[in-house]
Formats: sequence, structure tokens, C-alpha cells
Amino acid sequence: MSIRSFVFMGAMAGLAACQPAIPDSGAGIVDPGRGVGFDNPNTLTQREARAAELSTGTVPAAPTVGAQTLPPATARPVRTSDATAATVTSAPPSTSARAVSDPQGLDAELAQIAAQNDTAAARSNSGEAVVNASPSNAAPVILNNPGISDENDFGAVSSRQSIESDAARIQANRQQYQVVQPTALPSRNGSAQPNVVQYALQTNHARGTQVYRRFSVNASSKFQRNCAEYNSADEAQIDFLARGGPERDRRGLDPDGDGYACGWDPAPFRRAAGN
Repeated sequence: MSIRSFVFMGAMAGLAACQPAIPDSGAGIVDPGRGVGFDNPNTLTQREARAAELSTGTVPAAPTVGAQTLPPATARPVRTSDATAATVTSAPPSTSARAVSDPQGLDAELAQIAAQNDTAAARSNSGEAVVNASPSNAAPVILNNPGISDENDFGAVSSRQSIESDAARIQANRQQYQVVQPTALPSRNGSAQPNVVQYALQTNHARGTQVYRRFSVNASSKFQRNCAEYNSADEAQIDFLARGGPERDRRGLDPDGDGYACGWDPAPFRRAAGN
């Protein structure tokens, strides 16, 4: 072999030494029947032992669950759209333990809760039982309210009255009928003060029309000062007539001489009387 061949083989050996190691991809291959790591003897032994245990049919015992006393169910009323007070019952916190230890007792308790809900839902806000629409239900009882008249109800009236009783009642009303004859008006009691209504109806001239003569010094200031002492024009007119009016005006309440003191107007009384 020539020297050139030895040099070529040495170069190839050097290149092979510098090449990085390639990992074994077979170690990560998954065996469909055995899973990952089938080449590990410890893993293989554990899986075979587990398969043998399962093949014998031995199942681990279920954990023991002790009986637990459940708190009583609480109910709270809620308002529904149909104006009935339904009752919502809170469910127990857990029923799995009761289902294992006492299934019959749990069924009885659930049936009792359902019956309570049905009874509460069958009552309205007033506490009266709700009448469901069913042909089998009896007709509701109609309460008789004595405060409501039933005279327009032919059935109710015919059960109490007859033609003969109506005639007797009409005859009794006719016997009690009395005609009251009009009498004279009673005389007024109390003080003999002038009547302004009567005075207004006895006169027919308008306010501001001079009928009586008046002579007074400082008539305007006297009129303003004295008229301010009365609460109303009617009160001033009464006092004016009581002091000798309308012919005499001692206090200057009628400076224009129309017979009406402090601007008193007889027109409203005349309109009321139709004059």
C-alpha cells in the first residue's frame, strides 16, 4: 500500500473522531402494546404485575362514608309573576352520603319537601287557597256582602219579594206620605240691626247716583279715615244705616250721597234675587 493511501485513511479517521455522537432514537419509540420505556426492565416488571393484578378481578374497596345529620331545610317566600307566593326550599349541602347510608330516608325527606312546596304554591298572597281551573273542582262559594245592594238582581229580589208584598209595601208608603204646607218665614232673632239685603232690594238706583245731599268739611280725608275702621263694606253699610242713614251721614261714610257707605254695592244682592 502506498504512502498516499495511508495518508487518506488517517484523514478519514480524524474526521470521524470530530463527528458528534448521534442519539439513539430507538429508546423513545412507543410500543403500542406496552407504552413508553419498554426497554426498561423495571418498568416492564411493574406493568406486568399490574396486569396480573387486574386479571384476578380484585377491585380495591370503596372508601367508607359515615352517616351525616343534615340540617333542616329552610324556606323563604319569593314573589312570582302570577302574584302567588311560591316557596323556594334550599337543598341540603350534600346528598351523596345520605344516598349511600340511607337511601329510603332521603327519598322520604325529598317527598316531604316537595309536598310542602306544593302546599305553599297553592295559596295566594291573601292566604286563601287558589282555585285551579278544572271541571272536577266544585263551584266557588259566593260570599254575601250585606253592604252591597242587590235590588237590581232579579233572582235575589224574586226570592224575597212577590207581587203581593210589593203592593203591600207601596200601600204602606202611601199611608205614611204627608204633604207639608208652606208657612210664613220666621222672624229674625237677635239684635235689631239693619238688614243690608232688604235695603238692597228696596232700592233700585246704581252706586254713585246722588240721591241725598251731603255737606261736610274735608269729606275725602274723613271718608278714608272712618271707612278704614270697618272690616268690610257690609259692616260699614250696617253701621251707616244704624246711625240714621241714608238720610243722615254723621261719620262721612257716604260723601257722594248715593246712600251706600264706603263703596258698598247692592248689585250682587239684586242679581241673587233676580231683580
